[in-house]
Amino acid sequence: MKLKLDENIGTRGQRLLTEAGHDVSTVLEQALSGAPDDELFHICADEGRALITLDHDFAQTLRYPPEQSAGLVVLELPKRAGPEALLNRVRELIAALEQRPLNRELWIIEPGRIRIHQRDSG
Repeated sequence: MKLKLDENIGTRGQRLLTEAGHDVSTVLEQALSGAPDDELFHICADEGRALITLDHDFAQTLRYPPEQSAGLVVLELPKRAGPEALLNRVRELIAALEQRPLNRELWIIEPGRIRIHQRDSG
């Protein structure tokens, strides 16, 4: 799957996803650090890449409709979480992607569960 990691994910998360067989680019590699959320959303959509982020703004489905993107993943971390908590969310994402594709949906990955916002069928 084609993915783009927001600047808050890090190289270890990138390595895990790449080793799992995903095509991963990053906001930092493309010099998009600090880009407005709207711009990042549209760039990912144009590239056909699902965005993986810690930014809860992307969970606002009216502002960032997942069906107008390749998909959005918001990783939830507990307060004062360390790097291992982030890597655990990435591992949960990898396991989920082995079960089903992220197909223009919003996934919110919390410790031990994934909430999926599916587009309306009507």
